[in-house]
Amino acid sequence: MARLGAFCFPGTGHLNPMTALARTLQLRGHEVVIFGIADTEARVRAGGIEFCRIGMEDYPPGTLQKLDEHLARLKGFAALRFTLERVRNSARMVLRDGPKAVRTANVEALLVDQADFAGNVADYLGLPWISIALIPPLVQDDRFPPFWFGWAAEQDRLSRLRNRLAILLLSRIATPIFRDVNQKRSAWGLKPFSRSEEALSPLAQITQLPEALEFEVVGEKTTGLHYTGPFVRSEQRPAVAFPWERLDGRPLIYASMGTLQNGSEAIFRTIAEACAGLDSQLLISLGGGLDPARLGKLAGNPLVVSFAPQLEILKRAVLVITHAGLNTVLESLCEGVPLVAVPLANDQPGVAARVNARGACVVVPLHRLNAARLRKAVMLVLQDARYREAAQVLQRTIQRIDGPERAADLIEQVLKLRSI
Repeated sequence: MARLGAFCFPGTGHLNPMTALARTLQLRGHEVVIFGIADTEARVRAGGIEFCRIGMEDYPPGTLQKLDEHLARLKGFAALRFTLERVRNSARMVLRDGPKAVRTANVEALLVDQADFAGNVADYLGLPWISIALIPPLVQDDRFPPFWFGWAAEQDRLSRLRNRLAILLLSRIATPIFRDVNQKRSAWGLKPFSRSEEALSPLAQITQLPEALEFEVVGEKTTGLHYTGPFVRSEQRPAVAFPWERLDGRPLIYASMGTLQNGSEAIFRTIAEACAGLDSQLLISLGGGLDPARLGKLAGNPLVVSFAPQLEILKRAVLVITHAGLNTVLESLCEGVPLVAVPLANDQPGVAARVNARGACVVVPLHRLNAARLRKAVMLVLQDARYREAAQVLQRTIQRIDGPERAADLIEQVLKLRSI
């Protein structure tokens, strides 16, 4: 048994899987403490996980909501730049406050979200650490397109050249982050990073992305990268009030743009217009980004809620319209539900491309989104049984692997831990 610390990006899509993994480790007899900002404390503690607050100087209560509201209004490259700036600011805070917090918590090893830079704290303190990929894994390999881009993983020479150029572009955009990190590493007497992949754990990178959903590429597997499955524990999800009596029995289409980039009224209006008149009921979950009253009356009179109990809703859905956030995608595929993806930014284009490559979704690029095109995609997925069949193939494969348990196995093996 061991006492472990964990750091993750302060967003629902990161906190939910990280707390699920932490709970699994707890049930094996390990102690886990998650380090985070004030606005994440309630969610972590609600999941039954010990919490240690850091960053009070930079992130007083209420800061996260303001950042999320700003991100909700951004799309594409603007959203990527804003996200990278958030990562940079978070890295500064973690590098400043992390060493004292980790020492005080008396942990033996760290689990570090690949969107976080606390691995440097582990290096400074001489602790072992493992990278946890809660979005598709960061792989600096030209066989794979960077997940910020919605390309297929073609293996011809020109496609791999395009991937290399994209990797260089993103590395350049991230230069300010690594400049700050390297300044701190030098001050700590650590060797600065010369390549961005050096920021990942030398011991292991564990991803909740199932291998069945990864691109098929030629050659050997990436060293040190372990695919598992969705990190989900339904009992940890907070209860959500929902008007179940308003579901009318028609086939249910569930639409969600997640909890971060969900501030566009136009997208929700387009979804409603695209589904109006179909022999289905549309449920729109706004993810807290908008007040349902602000949207007013929508085409087709869909059911609109601030939040939905997503895991329960997906058991009833015949189709999901999504931004292609990894957690929504994985939770949909766990129920064998096909998707229509409208990627907005960050990792979503890469997630959508992976599901599309497996035949379980249709992708509608944001710059081409309109009601007619979205309606065509929705009708195609509903009417062509191949999409549901592909989703069910992935469902069976994913269900054969218990993601949190497999990840916990790997953590114990890599860190040489014993459980109860």
